[in-house]
Amino acid sequence: MVLDLSGDRIVPGLEFGDLVRQPDPFRLVIGTDAFQETDIIGVSMPVTKWNAQIKKAHDIPETLAKAFFIACSGRPGPVLIDITKDAQLEKLDFSYKKCNYLRSYNPTLPLRTRAIGSAAIMINHAEKPLILAGHGVLISRAENELLQFAEKTGIPVAMTLLGLSAFPSAHRLYAGYLGMHGNYAPNLLTNEADLIIAIGMRFDDRVTGNLKKYAKNARIIHIEIDEAEINKNVTVDLEINNDAREVLQHLIPLVHQKNHENWIREFRILDKTENEKVIKPETMPGNGNIKMGEVVRLVSELTGGDTIAVTDVGQNQMSVARYFRFSSPNSLVTSGGMGTMGFGLPASIGAKIGNPGKQVVAFIGDGGFQMTIQELGTILQYKVAVKLIILNNGFLGMVRQWQDMFFDKRYASTELMNPDFVTIASGYGIPAKTVSAREELKDSLREMLDSKGPYILDVRIDKEANVLPMIEPGASVSEVTLTYK
Repeated sequence: MVLDLSGDRIVPGLEFGDLVRQPDPFRLVIGTDAFQETDIIGVSMPVTKWNAQIKKAHDIPETLAKAFFIACSGRPGPVLIDITKDAQLEKLDFSYKKCNYLRSYNPTLPLRTRAIGSAAIMINHAEKPLILAGHGVLISRAENELLQFAEKTGIPVAMTLLGLSAFPSAHRLYAGYLGMHGNYAPNLLTNEADLIIAIGMRFDDRVTGNLKKYAKNARIIHIEIDEAEINKNVTVDLEINNDAREVLQHLIPLVHQKNHENWIREFRILDKTENEKVIKPETMPGNGNIKMGEVVRLVSELTGGDTIAVTDVGQNQMSVARYFRFSSPNSLVTSGGMGTMGFGLPASIGAKIGNPGKQVVAFIGDGGFQMTIQELGTILQYKVAVKLIILNNGFLGMVRQWQDMFFDKRYASTELMNPDFVTIASGYGIPAKTVSAREELKDSLREMLDSKGPYILDVRIDKEANVLPMIEPGASVSEVTLTYK
């Protein structure tokens, strides 16, 4: 049999001089709803930055080069390449040439120098400015520039969920975490600010609350590499459609050295209120059942923040966002806008493989843990030394919280009958322990962190605790619920 690398099928038994070309059988069935066929290009289009189907092996190098260029440039995002079976069966002399340009794709835009100059004037004249920093700061690797900018201008910095770790939590200008379960001060004072500088964030609904009541006293500067995100949810006064790092590098020399002590004092007053009513009871309760925030605080203290914290989705995610103290960039791995339960376990594996020298600790709810529990097999097979903390309250905690607060505690399909996680762990050869007493918690956490390989700690926490503060659906960011009974 002669194999033609063009992908056409050659009739068996014929010599090269007698070739009879016929359509390739694999390529022929594309689009016919053949066995296990899925329109992967159509399915993936809404959730990818770019996708392509390869039907010939000789197209693989060029397509791969394009894929890496598109995925990593501009606003980074996932790409998908679908390689047909016939292309996989062909042979080629592989030669890879890096792609740096596509005629129809312009990820690097000319710097908006005039807009940057206008932004500097607005910043220099503001009395109550507030920086809102998002994931774009981390993607741009602009953490140092953000720090320099904040310290020179004296402006407080509030973080989105995915922006956390881009600015040190212990810094005097750190204003806290924004959003539905964010800190009291940055949410409340968003509506008191006279200028908002949004950097690498998209004004999603969890950050803004009721858009009709959002930041009515503020002029808004939006620094964002993705033009589609500008004026999408919030109409801004000045748009700078460029890379965050590049903009900040040019902006820093133009802004004045200032402090806003009176403005920052407003944050500190509200911080004290939140600490007394929410943070201290949640992180240092002293009695009763173990609290979720208490576990997060202890891990943060025991590691000095020098670890990669991974979360699942739900109350565990909000507790980590609120109570873990981040000291270095890219030290939080969490699901963002999709809110994907089951994310935590496989994400922690990826984080550890990608950073083998770093401690990786995953905070996972008992419900989310069971959605991807089979990945314990991956940990076993590849000897991945992740530390998994199951924050076990016997509920799908966040759903239960909403049923409690908004549906008169009519719990439906949220209470869980859990398996014995320690026994399951033993089946995978992973050391594990259950903790239900506060007296044992700190030593058990230390034992987990000191262990050489993977470890599972099943921590039995308060069953019906709610994550507060909370901005209720439809409410303004200034309408924050601090307590609930």
